[in-house]
Amino acid sequence: MNSNQWTALLPTVLVVALSACGERAVIDPQKQIGNQPVLPAAKNFLLPPMQVPTGVGWQGDARPTAASGLKIEKIADGLQHPRQLLTLPNGDVLVVESNGPSTEPVTTPKQLIAGMVKSQSGKAAKGGNRITLLRKTSDPSKWEQHVFLEHLHSPFGVQLIGQRLYVANTDKIMSYAYASGATSIAEPGIELADLPSTINHHWTKSMLASPDGKKLYVGVGSNSNITENGLAVEYRRAVILEVDVTTGASRVFASGLRNPTGLQWEPQSGKLWVIVNERDEIGADLVPDYMTAVKDGGFYGWPYSYFGQHVDKRVKPERPDLVQKAIQPDFALTSHVAPLGLLFYTGANLPAMYRGGAFVSEHGSWDRSPLSGYEVSYVHFVDGRPTGQKIPVVTDFASADEKHLFGAPVGLAQSADGALLIADDVGNAVWSVTASGH
Repeated sequence: MNSNQWTALLPTVLVVALSACGERAVIDPQKQIGNQPVLPAAKNFLLPPMQVPTGVGWQGDARPTAASGLKIEKIADGLQHPRQLLTLPNGDVLVVESNGPSTEPVTTPKQLIAGMVKSQSGKAAKGGNRITLLRKTSDPSKWEQHVFLEHLHSPFGVQLIGQRLYVANTDKIMSYAYASGATSIAEPGIELADLPSTINHHWTKSMLASPDGKKLYVGVGSNSNITENGLAVEYRRAVILEVDVTTGASRVFASGLRNPTGLQWEPQSGKLWVIVNERDEIGADLVPDYMTAVKDGGFYGWPYSYFGQHVDKRVKPERPDLVQKAIQPDFALTSHVAPLGLLFYTGANLPAMYRGGAFVSEHGSWDRSPLSGYEVSYVHFVDGRPTGQKIPVVTDFASADEKHLFGAPVGLAQSADGALLIADDVGNAVWSVTASGH
């Protein structure tokens, strides 16, 4: 076997080797859901255990499984790594097709190996760096596809305020003139504000407009797991920025959020909510990813502590003053589910049990055995607060033997007729979930 063949086989060999010797989770995932998750003692690893299914996509008419009372249909395919969705006032849906910048440097052997292993899943596939517009046709299972906006730079967040469309690239927010019913934008756009550019971690910039359209809230992830690249590169990272739409001026709204990947307004309370991907490499049962209401000026622990005042002893120098201020998140989602999409459902299409709460897309674990996530779940809310267990709603993105990955859910949106829409970046598709009687 020549050197090129060995190089091609190396990721597969690593997957097998690391999975075989990897630590298995021992805590029931249900015990890590809610406001008081079970948190075991942290562990340290020279190289973290990894288990990643091989990405194979959907074959033929295969599709994820929807819960009883629901049906799921594919409304778009052949996309280039669809990540985020936005329903426009006229019912069109924008699909952001993207992945991280291809020029990200590798700074540690651990990062190199983890990147090679994770690429086996299909989650590292090249993104389109564009936005595609979907328009409903007379056939409810197939929508028109139009290339809407091209030549973007690892875009993720997208919002419409009046007649301006805002796109959060990995390094800046761009603004474009939008006309209702248009199927493309050709103008180059105007830069509204710069954002902390990606070095080699957390390129996504989630984004949400304020109800009055005067502000944009932008989630900016850390540039490390726990500051191993130094504190200097974490300036204005692991935060939610508040950006003035008129001037482009920005400030840190909340901090200590390792990777805030989805932002939404909770309908009853009017509060800003966020989902967060927590830190890795201290065990299959640590640390639970979470969703939480966000306080202006609030600090949520990263990197010095997790889930309140649980100190991460790997971080030096320690900051007991900041740990004391760390706010405990409202609702744990279980360790390593990698939540990327959040949607408070306000429609009437789905059964009553799915109304008034939040859907969460779980992109899935890479350092946990058995696998965690790889589904869309639902969290019930009462009086603006999450309660009870989360409920699996759309499942079977991975095979039962955990060897193959058919798809992975990312962005969520509510269609004009109240369907739940799911962007699937491994399956390169968009799915629509409705009540089975519709």
